[in-house]
Amino acid sequence: MTMQNSYVSGVSETPLLGMTIGERFDETASRYPDNDALVVHHQDRRYTYRQLQQAVDECARALMALGVEKGDRVGIWSPNNAEWCITQFATAQIGAILVNINPSYRRHEVEYALRHSGTAVLILQGQFKTSDYVGMVGELVPSLLDRRQDRLASERLPELRQVVCLDSDRIAPGMWHWDEVTALAHQTDDADYRARQASLQFDDPINIQYTSGTTGAPKGATLSHHNILNNGLFVARRMNFTEQDRLVIPVPLYHCFGMVMGNLGCITHGATMIYPSEGFEPTATLEAVQREKATALYGVPTMFIAELEHPEFSGFNLSTLRTGIMAGSNCPAEIMRKVIDQMHMTDVTICYGMTETSPVSLQTEPDAPLDKRVNTVGTVHPHLELKIVDPANGHVVPRGEKGELCTRGYSVMLGYWNNDEATAKSIDAQRWMHTGDLATLDEDGYVAITGRIKDMIIRGGENIYPREIEEFLYTHEAISDAQVIGVPDDRYGEEVMAWVKLIDGQQASEDEIQAFCKANIAHYKVPRYIKLVDDFPMTVTGKIQKFRMREISIDELHLDH
Repeated sequence: MTMQNSYVSGVSETPLLGMTIGERFDETASRYPDNDALVVHHQDRRYTYRQLQQAVDECARALMALGVEKGDRVGIWSPNNAEWCITQFATAQIGAILVNINPSYRRHEVEYALRHSGTAVLILQGQFKTSDYVGMVGELVPSLLDRRQDRLASERLPELRQVVCLDSDRIAPGMWHWDEVTALAHQTDDADYRARQASLQFDDPINIQYTSGTTGAPKGATLSHHNILNNGLFVARRMNFTEQDRLVIPVPLYHCFGMVMGNLGCITHGATMIYPSEGFEPTATLEAVQREKATALYGVPTMFIAELEHPEFSGFNLSTLRTGIMAGSNCPAEIMRKVIDQMHMTDVTICYGMTETSPVSLQTEPDAPLDKRVNTVGTVHPHLELKIVDPANGHVVPRGEKGELCTRGYSVMLGYWNNDEATAKSIDAQRWMHTGDLATLDEDGYVAITGRIKDMIIRGGENIYPREIEEFLYTHEAISDAQVIGVPDDRYGEEVMAWVKLIDGQQASEDEIQAFCKANIAHYKVPRYIKLVDDFPMTVTGKIQKFRMREISIDELHLDH
């Protein structure tokens, strides 16, 4: 590593992969044909790499037969399943751009994503939980409810040509069923398929992922083969993955955590992808670890908390676990200790990143000290640069000072789909991605995230960082989780509010928690408001939605006057 002030670059003896996802997938399948590639428990399916390659090639040729050209957008709206994985690699094989659609989207949101991306073919599950996907798309494209057509006609989604449903019992008359589409594979000549693959370049766009859209309309981060294939490689490499590793993936595939850090991390090493359930279920996750003798497990802190607090936790044999990733939000020290000691994940790593950077920029080493795994997000990834700058003037700050974290390198997205203005606001002329996160860089090269620039609370001129108060609240014996936000205040501009989740069976009142704070932290950091909750508003990936917490709190406290 080279270091200068709050700047650092990651070096590696491992070169970047200059190939497409399809090329690497085929290379791995050739090297480890009989290794387990994919295990999907809730569908009771297993694929070796040779079998998965056959399924991917069949799907890829079928999509070509359906008229999918290089650069066409193929959307997938589904929770985790085998078809999601197959579609991911099949679209990569033919140069189609996969559009990941959040399983929790409602009609307005899916309409925006499909229209904005210009999705030509949509693959969807019939329904998931309370979401009727077929019904929502039928409202957007009424002709789907009548009969099959050569090409759909929809004023609201003018570029959508075909819809493919995974569930035969939920299919509408105008939709294809998955099995019908894969049966078209024979219509694509093998020479045409190989010619399509040969025409692809590793810098081609291959994936569009929509940001959560906490402010304004969602933005579609456009990622290339080079972006996400290499990120998957180096994430798994930092965990010392080999073809012997078996990874349980309970995080959503529609997000980079699942499809890049999970799927691409595995296929770059010949490791096994294991999906325990459609959506996160702690029982199914623990069962999958035990049944498959998993060596690695992914999750956000709330998932690990749910697993550790499972009433039958002690009955599961998790002794084969070695490593994994905890990411998405801050990890309390006590949870990290339990994951290492009780789940046997001695080499568990912490990751930091964002969709726009494919996603991981920083990751702890497997042997990083405990304090580095809970107080920092690790060191810079290979082939990437980072700097921490003063948000006011863009100058690099001295080592140890707070500033905005910026990253540069192969992982930075191509840009936001059809949104040059937003791209220019995020990626500057020197190709630095401005994350919007406040951070510090220590003498050992570890980065600590201190909050979002927009999350920082300014109370009567004092800058307050929510992370600091959250970490303190975790030390209370009755508190399981805590999230701190700023809410409007006539006198101070903003006041501190804490949403607190108690450990099952424990009790603590708002007054008791407030007294605990007053006795231990500076007065201006003491939350004026405390709200006891059972859960926090979250995205499907487990990220806390602080903007929703603010909206709810402002309404409940009548602070919008």
